[in-house]
Amino acid sequence: MFFVYKMAPKAQKRKPATKKTDKPEEQIMSEPCHNMVAYLDPEGKITELKEITLWLRESRINKAITFSTPVYKSHIKEFWNSANVIEVDGNELIQGQVNQVNVDVSPDILNTVLELQDDPNAPYSIPILCTRGCLLRMKCTEDIFSGQINKAWLPMRYKFLLHVLIQCLSNRRAGYDMAGNDLVGFMVALVLNKPFSISKYIYANMKENLKRTSGRTTGNKFWMYHRFLQIIMNVQHPNLPKADKDILKIDAMIEHSQKIFRGVAANRYKESTPPRKLIGALDKKDYVIPENDKWRHNDSQSDDEEPKLKKMMEDKFGRKKVKIFGDSTESESDDDSDEGGDGGDIGDAGASAAGTTGASSVGGDAEDSESDDNRPEPGYEFYLDDRGVRKVRKIRQEEDADYVPSDTEAKRLKRKQTAARRKKKNKKYIGASCVQPTVSQPEPVHEADMNPNFGLTADEAAAIISSPPRSSEPTPVVTSAAETPTVTPQEPVRTIASSIRAKTSQHGSERRQRIFS
Repeated sequence: MFFVYKMAPKAQKRKPATKKTDKPEEQIMSEPCHNMVAYLDPEGKITELKEITLWLRESRINKAITFSTPVYKSHIKEFWNSANVIEVDGNELIQGQVNQVNVDVSPDILNTVLELQDDPNAPYSIPILCTRGCLLRMKCTEDIFSGQINKAWLPMRYKFLLHVLIQCLSNRRAGYDMAGNDLVGFMVALVLNKPFSISKYIYANMKENLKRTSGRTTGNKFWMYHRFLQIIMNVQHPNLPKADKDILKIDAMIEHSQKIFRGVAANRYKESTPPRKLIGALDKKDYVIPENDKWRHNDSQSDDEEPKLKKMMEDKFGRKKVKIFGDSTESESDDDSDEGGDGGDIGDAGASAAGTTGASSVGGDAEDSESDDNRPEPGYEFYLDDRGVRKVRKIRQEEDADYVPSDTEAKRLKRKQTAARRKKKNKKYIGASCVQPTVSQPEPVHEADMNPNFGLTADEAAAIISSPPRSSEPTPVVTSAAETPTVTPQEPVRTIASSIRAKTSQHGSERRQRIFS
C-alpha cells in the first residue's frame, strides 16, 4: 500500500489595511451624515413624536433642515480650497471661487437663502446659567455641567429636537450622540423663544473651519455645510456646470429611522405616564421670553429648579463669590473648582464649545471676544488654546498660590495630577520607613522531667564539672616511616554537656542496681 503525502496549502496573505489615502476623496473630505435632510413625518404616523415634528414643520428652521438639492462634489471642493475671509464695504464675508466665479457667504446671505428670519442684532450664544436651568426644566437626567450633553439624557421629544439640530445644522462630523454647549444653547433659544442668530452660528462654524486642518483630511479643509453652500451657489450662479457623476452622497432621514429612534429612546429614558407636556415655545406659539435670562416665569406652575441648580453648582465647583440668580454668595474658595473642562465637538472640524463652567462660544477669534453680544459670564474670560481656538474659562485670582497666567487649563491639570502622584508616593515611603523589623524569639527549651531518685547530688555534680573529660581510646600514634604514614582516628573531645549526660546515665544505672538488688 502506498501513501501519498500532500503539502499543506500555503497560508493566504492577509489583505493590507486600507490607508486613508486609498479611500475615495469624498469619503475623506466629507461626511454623509453631516448637514443631512430631516424627515418630519408629515402624516403624523409616529404619535410619540407628533407634537415636536409639527412644531419643527412650522418653525423658522424648517427650510434649513428639510430643503433638499443635489450637491456637486467639484463645486464644494473648489470653494473650500479657495475660501478666505475678506472685507467688502466694511462687511466681513467668506469668499471662494467655483469655476472661476466668486461665491460669497455671510450671515445676511445665509439668513436670506435659508429663510431663517434672524434679527441682525441677535447674539449667537446663550448664557450658560440659563442653558443649565432649562436642561433641568426639561428633566435632563445626567451631569448638566458636562462639556458635552448626550441626547439620550433627555426625554424623547427633546431628544428628537436635539437630534435634528446635530444632524442638520451643527458642524459635527462624528459623535452624533453628543452636543456641545453652543448647540445646546441653540436648542434652549428655540425652546424659550430667545433671540438667537442661526445665520451667525453657521457662519462662525464655517469661519472656524478655515483655520483647522487635520491628518484625516490630508491637510485640506473639511467640506462643511455642503448642502447650504450648494443652495447659495444655485442662487448666485444658477448656470454652473453640473454632471450626474459629480453628485455627492448625502444621507436623509426616513420614516424607518424615526421608528428605530422611538424604540431606542423609550428604552434609554423612562418617562412619566402620561408624558409631561412640552415647555416654552414648543407648547405655545406666543410664548413670552422670561426676563433676566431666566428659563421660566416666576409665576409659572413648573417646578422651581433654582435651589437644585445652586446645590449642584456648589457640589461640583465649590462655593465661590460669584453672582448667581442676582445675589452674591460669599464663602471660602475651592482650589479644584476652577478646573472647568473644555467642551467641544468630536471630530477634526468640530467647533469648540464653552468650558463646562463658562458661557458658550462658537468659532470666534480674538478680536470678537470683546463683542457686546457675546460677552462671557461674570467671573469668566475668553482665551485662545494651543490651536488658536477661542474658549472660555474661569478667571484665576492673583492671590492663588499656584496662579500662572500663561498656563492653559490642560497644563494646570497636568501639574496638579503630578503633585498628587508625588504626595501619594511620599506617603508610601514614609509608611514603609516607620515599620519596625520584627525579630522572632526562640521558644524556650524545657528540660525533660526527671525522677528525683535518679538525680545527682551537689558533690557529684561538682566532681563531674571539675574532672577533665576522659577518653576510652588511646591517643593516635603516628609512625616515623615516610613511605606509608598511618594515622589512628581520634574520637572527638567531649564537651561538658556530653560529660554530664554520660555521668548521669552511669550513676542512674548504678543506683537502679542498688535499689532493685
